[in-house]
Amino acid sequence: MTRFSLRWPLAAVLVTAAFFLFEALWIPVKAELAQFLLEVAWLRTLEGETQARPWAWADTSPVGVLEVPGLGIRQIVLEGASGRNLAFGPTAVTAIHEPDLLISAHRDTHFNFLGDLRHGELVRVQTVGETREFRVVDAEIIDSRDSELVVDPGVDRLTLVTCYPLDAPVAGGPLRLVVTAEKVGSTAPSRSKRVQ
Repeated sequence: MTRFSLRWPLAAVLVTAAFFLFEALWIPVKAELAQFLLEVAWLRTLEGETQARPWAWADTSPVGVLEVPGLGIRQIVLEGASGRNLAFGPTAVTAIHEPDLLISAHRDTHFNFLGDLRHGELVRVQTVGETREFRVVDAEIIDSRDSELVVDPGVDRLTLVTCYPLDAPVAGGPLRLVVTAEKVGSTAPSRSKRVQ
């Protein structure tokens, strides 16, 4: 009788553990699968297809590629900075062709490499017909409750933003890691990107 009565609680524990393991692995797996499908859509974009959707029901399309050669990073950048799009890749908060480009992504998937970026690191952004190169000049942690990012169309820079800390066990929170890179060969002076 004791053997039988222990089977059900043990089975419940195993099913619960399997569920939580699946949930923990699902987000990174989905992010990697999405990047493959987005890469195919990006190739179609380069061939001239406008609004190349990575899957039939997608409400976004690839607008560029973000690369960090020194870290082996290559990620497709999506149009539209919505939470839904962030689940699949980095998103262009500003128009991808703007001089002051702002890209955001989740800290635990696509932008988990931001903590490894160093001053002077080369970052490339490829769009249809253009590749721009930037060098990392600053990384700071800001509190989104009392700071905001300011886009200045007169400045050639790239700003990468994600939640902070990068290894937080729970998503959300007010802190943001902001990495700033200036365009290689740019003569525009750096300007503050936040307003208190």
